[in-house]
Amino acid sequence: MYQRYLPYFKQITILSLPIIVGQLGIVLMGVADVIMIGKLEAVQLAAASLANAIYFFIAILGIGTLSAVSPLVAKSKGAAKLKECAIWLKQAILASVLLSLFIGIVLFVITQNLHWFKQTPAVTQLAKNYLHLLNIGTLPMLLFVALKQYSDGLGITKPSAIITIIALLINVFLNWVFIYGHWGAKPLGLVGAGIATTLARIIMAVSLFVYVKTQAIYKPYLELNKQENNAMYLKQIFKIGIPSGLQYFFEVGAFAFAAIMIGWINEFALAAHQVAINIASISYMIATGISAGGSIAVGEALGRKNKKDIIDAGRSALILGAFFMTFCALFLASFAPQIVALYTTDEQVVKMAIYLLYIAAFFQLSDGIQCVGLGILRGIGDTKIPTLITVFAYWVIGIPLGYLLCFKLNQSLYGVWMALLIGLTLSAWLLSKRFLKESAKINLSYQPQFN
Repeated sequence: MYQRYLPYFKQITILSLPIIVGQLGIVLMGVADVIMIGKLEAVQLAAASLANAIYFFIAILGIGTLSAVSPLVAKSKGAAKLKECAIWLKQAILASVLLSLFIGIVLFVITQNLHWFKQTPAVTQLAKNYLHLLNIGTLPMLLFVALKQYSDGLGITKPSAIITIIALLINVFLNWVFIYGHWGAKPLGLVGAGIATTLARIIMAVSLFVYVKTQAIYKPYLELNKQENNAMYLKQIFKIGIPSGLQYFFEVGAFAFAAIMIGWINEFALAAHQVAINIASISYMIATGISAGGSIAVGEALGRKNKKDIIDAGRSALILGAFFMTFCALFLASFAPQIVALYTTDEQVVKMAIYLLYIAAFFQLSDGIQCVGLGILRGIGDTKIPTLITVFAYWVIGIPLGYLLCFKLNQSLYGVWMALLIGLTLSAWLLSKRFLKESAKINLSYQPQFN
C-alpha cells in the first residue's frame, strides 16, 4: 500500500507545501492581529472576534467560489489545452471583481446593523469600525485569491507563498505602528489592525499580478484566443464555485454563529473563543493546503483521463490530511497553556481558552478529513451533494445541538464546541465516503470546454 501511494504522496506534498505556507501566511495575519490586540483590554479582543467571525462568514463565499479555478486550470493543463488556462485567468479576475461588489454591499449592510447580534455596546462599536476597514480590503484579497488559484492550478505554487510571507511581515510591522502608535502614528488599537491588514492585502494583490504578467514561466498559459466564448467559462467558474463557496460558507458560518452565541454569555467567553479558534485556524490551513494540492492532482488526472490516478490521488490526500492533523492534535493537547499565554494574560480568558484548545485537539482529525474531502470532490467536479452534506452536518446537527448544550443544559461555551466537534466528525465521514463512491464510477469522457 505504501508503494502504491508513495508517488501521490510526493506529488501532493510538492503541490501542497507552498500552498500551505501561503495559507498559513494569510491566517497568520489574523493571528498577528489577535496577539497584538490581545495585549490591550479584553473588549478589544472580543470585538475582533465578532468582526472577524462576521467578515469571514460573508467573505468566504468569494474565497470558496474562486477555489474552483485551480482544478479547472489543472484539468485544462492536463488535457494540454493551454489557451483555456488563459481564459480561466481572465474570467477568474472578472469573477473576483463581481464577488467583491456583492460581498462589499452585504458587509456594509451588516456592519451598519451590528445591533442585530445583541452584543455589548462597546464590542459593537469597536467591531463596526474594524469591519468597515476589512471590507475595503475585500477586492484586493479576492484578486489575490484569483491569481493564486490560477497559479496553483498550473502547479506554480511558490510565488504566492513567498508574496504572502512578505506581506505577513509587512502586516506585523504596520500593526506595531498603528495599533500601539509608533513612528509618530496615533495609537488606534483595533482600527490600526484593520488599516494594516488592508494595506497588506493591497500589496499582495499588486505583487502577484505583476509577477504573473512578467515572468516567462506563465507565458505559454497567457496566450488568449479572443474569439472564444469567454462568458461560458465565467459561468462554469460560478457553476462549480458557488456550491464550493456555499460549502465554506456553511462551515465558517457555523463557527461565526457559534461566536455570536458565545457572545451572549459574556465578553470573556467571546475573547476565549477568539483565542482558541484563532489557534485552531492555523492547523486548519495545513488541511486546506493539502485539500488544494489534492484537488489539483485529481483535476489534472481527470484531464488526462486516468481513473487510477484520480482514485489514488484522492485517497492519498485523505491519508496525508489525517496524518498531519493528528500531529497538530497532539501538539495542541501538549502545549495548550503555553500557546494561550502568547495571546493574553487575563486569567479568566486564559482558563477558558485552554479548555477550548483541548476540545479543538479532538476535532483536528475530523476537520482535516472533511476539508480534504471537499477539495478532492471539487477536483472531480462534485460540489452540489457535498454542499448539502455541510448544511446537514453544521446547521441541522451542529448549531442546534450547540445551542441546546450551551443554554439548555448549562454547558456554557464548551457545549458549543462539543457540538461543533460532532458536526465536523459527521461531515468528515460523509464526504470521504462520497469521494470513494463517486470516484469509482466517474465518467472519463473529457469534453472540450465550451468550444
